[in-house]
Amino acid sequence: MSSMVVTANGNDSKKFKGEDKMDGAPSRVLHIRKLPGEVTETEVIALGLPFGKVTNILMLKGKNQAFLELATEEAAITMVNYYSAVTPHLRNQPIYIQYSNHKELKTDNTLNQRAQAVLQAVTAVQTANTPLSGTTVSESAVTPAQSPVLRIIIDNMYYPVTLDVLHQIFSKFGAVLKIITFTKNNQFQALLQYGDPVNAQQAKLALDGQNIYNACCTLRIDFSKLVNLNVKYNNDKSRDYTRPDLPSGDGQPALDPAIAAAFAKETSLLGLPVAAVPGALSPLAIPNAAAAAAAAAAGRVGMPGVSAGGNTVLLVSNLNEEMVTPQSLFTLFGVYGDVQRVKILYNKKDSALIQMADGNQSQLAMNHLNGQKMYGKIIRVTLSKHQTVQLPREGLDDQGLTKDFGNSPLHRFKKPGSKNFQNIFPPSATLHLSNIPPSVAEEDLRTLFANTGGTVKAFKFFQDHKMALLQMATVEEAIQALIDLHNYNLGENHHLRVSFSKSTI
Repeated sequence: MSSMVVTANGNDSKKFKGEDKMDGAPSRVLHIRKLPGEVTETEVIALGLPFGKVTNILMLKGKNQAFLELATEEAAITMVNYYSAVTPHLRNQPIYIQYSNHKELKTDNTLNQRAQAVLQAVTAVQTANTPLSGTTVSESAVTPAQSPVLRIIIDNMYYPVTLDVLHQIFSKFGAVLKIITFTKNNQFQALLQYGDPVNAQQAKLALDGQNIYNACCTLRIDFSKLVNLNVKYNNDKSRDYTRPDLPSGDGQPALDPAIAAAFAKETSLLGLPVAAVPGALSPLAIPNAAAAAAAAAAGRVGMPGVSAGGNTVLLVSNLNEEMVTPQSLFTLFGVYGDVQRVKILYNKKDSALIQMADGNQSQLAMNHLNGQKMYGKIIRVTLSKHQTVQLPREGLDDQGLTKDFGNSPLHRFKKPGSKNFQNIFPPSATLHLSNIPPSVAEEDLRTLFANTGGTVKAFKFFQDHKMALLQMATVEEAIQALIDLHNYNLGENHHLRVSFSKSTI
């Protein structure tokens, strides 16, 4: 059994030759490379925490590397397998994890004192003891946990984060009893209560500063001053997991357990692998993608990050074949992602293949558009087994049934961090209009929208008159109006932008 002793200079390079082999035999010692310069022991330990107990750590600061020892080989294997599908990031920088040739770490404690102190503090938290007396813990010290309640703020929220997603992430660290979500100062926040302050401590240590999805939805976590949450309703804003009998309140549907179970079953049959798209998820990648996707489907929220096997191609069926065109499908599906190609099937014109820019977008479009009415027919949207939509061969006329929209100027999500990411809502009777020129009045817009064959029920300009809300009689009429009038030229070089709104007038 090769063990390793660190000599006086703390980073004896001769000992680490041959450590870059990707395919070493499994070992409970992991070799981590390409660490950011200022990374702390706590951050490295946190990588291992969700997989099991971390028993030793050695930082090679000069080489931007570290060795992390887990209690069991099994935990190390789970961790390596997980991070081979999902590139781990520390401080927004990708890092690399592989098995070490060493079977255990024997560190010289005088040299590695600081790392040991941090490790002891973390372990103390893990085993529910208070930090060991007499241990001097450096700046990443773990203070005794005050409250079992965490206050969570989510920064850079380009994708919706649901209560179920939070429950899933935080459950890794212990039983979550209650969650309340709310918006304050334009920021999505949550209060989350564990049964034991130790779990809250562990979760804060491992998750604070991490991204839920790649490069966005950053968690900021503090202890709350509250020690107990009072939850009155079980719905998609608040939940008391100890009292399934609570009413749903304010007209929100409670999640019927039978429906939830059916969703979970149905979705696991789809076999959604975790992160089939490497890098689609950050370290917090939700472990059980099927359950997350089920929760998402139940909440009609697309699950960014949980890409259904990375499927970018959707199969849309039961279309109105007299009316449907590649352009109309491009416009409607473009509300939920950047449509690359559309192909109406030559021998089955009530069906079409739609290729989105990534798996997240196809998932969003499927969750929001399956079961909606387009040109009088309820459309079905599922993931296709095709990887791409083929264009017709050169010189072959397919009657305009296939169209490539790859270079369209109308993509809504091309710019990373675009406001459009925050304004993804299910189809609704109320439409949000923007880019209205000053000369266009309410009457002009009412007439324009009435001409799409529906009834305009209400209209309201925003203060600056560049934007407005317009309500049609039904969701189907609003879908039709969006297809007909998104990018409509209103003159003065203004093309109307139309999207679904979550507001009502």
